[in-house]
Amino acid sequence: MPLLFSYGTLQDRDVPVANFGRELTGRADVLPGYRLGVAGSESQYANAEASSDPDDAVSGMVFEVSEEELRAADKYEEDAGYQRIVVLLRSGVRAWVYMVARPA
Repeated sequence: MPLLFSYGTLQDRDVPVANFGRELTGRADVLPGYRLGVAGSESQYANAEASSDPDDAVSGMVFEVSEEELRAADKYEEDAGYQRIVVLLRSGVRAWVYMVARPA
């Protein structure tokens, strides 16, 4: 099953229930080399942003989801302009995460 790292609303009980039809259970993990920002100047959405400070990290939860649930998450996250990418978490596992890509 795919792993999905969430640092935002997917950790709230009601969001996965509304989008996947079930409550998610997971484990705490950390995304090193990133910090929390906002998705845009007028956005209320959190965004994990790459950081040059090696001490920066974003805490969140890792969930096992089905491929169907991952597609449902894609639809849920598209309103905020998030892209799904693979990251390496502190635990050593690779997981999908959603974030807004910043222009170079």
